[in-house]
Amino acid sequence: ELKMMLRDANEAGNDGLLLEYYTMDDIDTPTLERFRQMFQNLHPEHLWNSSDHKEFLTNFGGYTKDRRTGREGLTMAGLLMFGKGLPVRERFDNLRMDYIDKSNLIENQRYSDRLTYDGTWENNLFNFIRMIIPKLTRDLPHPFNLNGVIRRDDTLQAKAVREAVTNMVIHSDFMVNGVLKVEKFDDSFVLTNTGLLKLPIEQIYKGGESKARNQRIQNMFRMIGFGENLGSGFPLILSAWNEKHWLKPELLEQPDLLQVKLTLHIQNEPVNEPVNEPVNERQQAILSTMKQNPSITRENLANKLDVSIATLKRELTSLRKKGYISRRGSDKNGQWIILKNQ
Repeated sequence: ELKMMLRDANEAGNDGLLLEYYTMDDIDTPTLERFRQMFQNLHPEHLWNSSDHKEFLTNFGGYTKDRRTGREGLTMAGLLMFGKGLPVRERFDNLRMDYIDKSNLIENQRYSDRLTYDGTWENNLFNFIRMIIPKLTRDLPHPFNLNGVIRRDDTLQAKAVREAVTNMVIHSDFMVNGVLKVEKFDDSFVLTNTGLLKLPIEQIYKGGESKARNQRIQNMFRMIGFGENLGSGFPLILSAWNEKHWLKPELLEQPDLLQVKLTLHIQNEPVNEPVNEPVNERQQAILSTMKQNPSITRENLANKLDVSIATLKRELTSLRKKGYISRRGSDKNGQWIILKNQ
């Protein structure tokens, strides 16, 4: 924690660190060329388009030279964003990137899709973000709009998801052991990054200020259209979710795990009705138990109430339909949320 505080005291961010002995040979050229194409599409007249790869990276802070010592090489930002998988894993063996889709599961499926270190892709940050954003946004509502003959279906919610994923990366402390993890559920997205918040949660919800740990990575993403102006990212997410009347996004700091978790609920706010639909005795017992232990599993809940799993599932379905409960996170590590009192 002390080392983390000292790193965070650097106003220039953490990702400008020169990684000695890591050179342009450690860059995955197809990844960098893909990024450069996106940059050129947005900035066709920019002077950097004519630069070679090394000069291009230097302009972005991905490659640097220490004038005092003469040492030069990739920065932390350069290797993490565009590096080959093996050098990234060697230098940052404390870090993993993981995407798990737990939506639309059938019977005993653990997940329906996964992206992890399996040798099928060069595991750098740019590839990770580029591959998971379409997976998250494809099931969001996309109204059909035409601008001339060009289809425009990029919604405010899709932009908010890009913002959330980008924020997860630029605020991560990549020196901490942990996982850069994105989980997709039927009713939510859960994004987890290593490190702790640099601003109070109230200020983050309010917006207007930003203290990114990885300012060079932040600039790289912004130059290809990912990430809002400083301090406006989280209000954009709140606005997008409010437009759909979805449950308010939850930002949670977990100091004991040295990580931050953002939950984006893909479901509507509960309707405030003058009279709650009644619940039976068993359902009242379920709600009382959940209040006492929001993390209780379905199996433990069934055992505590002395009912079968099938019976418990029927009662849980009924409580969901009546608007009393929802679920955040996985079956094993998630929590029950009480939406209204019986």
